Amino acid sequence: MSKIVTIVGARPQFIKAATVSRAISKHNQRFEHVERLEHVLVHTGQHYDENMSGIFFEELQIPKPDYNLGIGSDTHGRQTGRMLSAIEEVLLQEKPDIVLTYGDTNSTLAGALAAAKLHILSAHVEAGLRSYNRRMPEEINRVVTDHVSTILFCPTPTAVNNLKKEGFNNISNPINPTNPISPNNPIVFNVGDVMYDSILFNRELARKKSSILQELNLLRKETEKQRYSMGALDTHRYCLVTIHRPENTDNAKNLSAIFQALSDIASNGTRVMVPVHPRTRKCIMEAGFMNSYDLKSSLRKNGDPASKPAHKRLEFVEPVSYLDMLLLEIHATAILTDSGGVQKEAYLLRVPCITLRDETEWIETIHAGWNTLTGASTEKITMAFDSLLNRNKAEPPFTPINSTHAALKNPYGDGSAADKIVDILSKL
Repeated sequence: MSKIVTIVGARPQFIKAATVSRAISKHNQRFEHVERLEHVLVHTGQHYDENMSGIFFEELQIPKPDYNLGIGSDTHGRQTGRMLSAIEEVLLQEKPDIVLTYGDTNSTLAGALAAAKLHILSAHVEAGLRSYNRRMPEEINRVVTDHVSTILFCPTPTAVNNLKKEGFNNISNPINPTNPISPNNPIVFNVGDVMYDSILFNRELARKKSSILQELNLLRKETEKQRYSMGALDTHRYCLVTIHRPENTDNAKNLSAIFQALSDIASNGTRVMVPVHPRTRKCIMEAGFMNSYDLKSSLRKNGDPASKPAHKRLEFVEPVSYLDMLLLEIHATAILTDSGGVQKEAYLLRVPCITLRDETEWIETIHAGWNTLTGASTEKITMAFDSLLNRNKAEPPFTPINSTHAALKNPYGDGSAADKIVDILSKL
């Protein structure tokens, strides 16, 4: 029996890890005792999320962590250092065969470094992503994690090519991983994206369990009693907005330009729903936007009616659960975001996305014409939104850059990334 220790630190990582956990369970049901995989889940506590209660784990069928290190918020350096020390203690106790990390958080970096220093094989899920913006802490985490990991699970062909440019030449076939592997000879696989697996699994759960469309009065009258499991619902036209990156939240000029664009969109009859990230709320208040954007009076929670916003119908809502967020994404007219994960979810759900950044690590979404980069420009944001209003919903809303590569097939795999990852780990 082999032992895998998974390191996660934020809600999106739990959701990704859940897909692999389910695949491990399937693997263990198929094989004899000697080939079974023991799975230990470690939560660093990097992000405290009030939605990560017992209900969170039960609703999404996610295993609860075996360890909760309770690290909490801190500066990047101190937080990563505290994680490194705490994870090392867990690894010394558990003595795993493989350490598995996800994405690009400080938890990812700390887990990979701890494994490398203890000479334990480490595998990085979502390897090879690059925005080529080293001012982003996530970019530093990605690059360093890749270069200390032994097994690199890429979500796309683009990610594989990024690693090739950085000197990774041991590219292997996920179906038959026969290439030699060692810390000095890391191995790269294109397995597809575990988030695609997750969306396929969770979108039906969202339709059945979430009542967010009713709570926010987004359903039209004739569909208010329709069951979510019956498919697409008739909703009012609305945009879904998420803002959390420091380049926007910590820059009053950028934040003001974004909110001006949102107000312009709302003034033309589109409802604008903004789940407020705690960091964004803090920055709005510090920037003196309270009088202009009347944040407190616009908050909704648990279906309570909100007072009419003072700023052209922008509707701020409390942070929502993953299933609520997924249902809001599914039915949105457009998604405006600076989140990498939300960009990709929008693409997988075929919802137009306007990215409030100047670059993206998910370049395939741009190539396919389902995403466009506007930065924090009021004019570019409003022009992008106006251009998609009269689109054919079956077609990409923006001009595809590479129609022969990304627009004609799903570059994120076939929805079986987790199964491939587990199969590879068991063989290696």
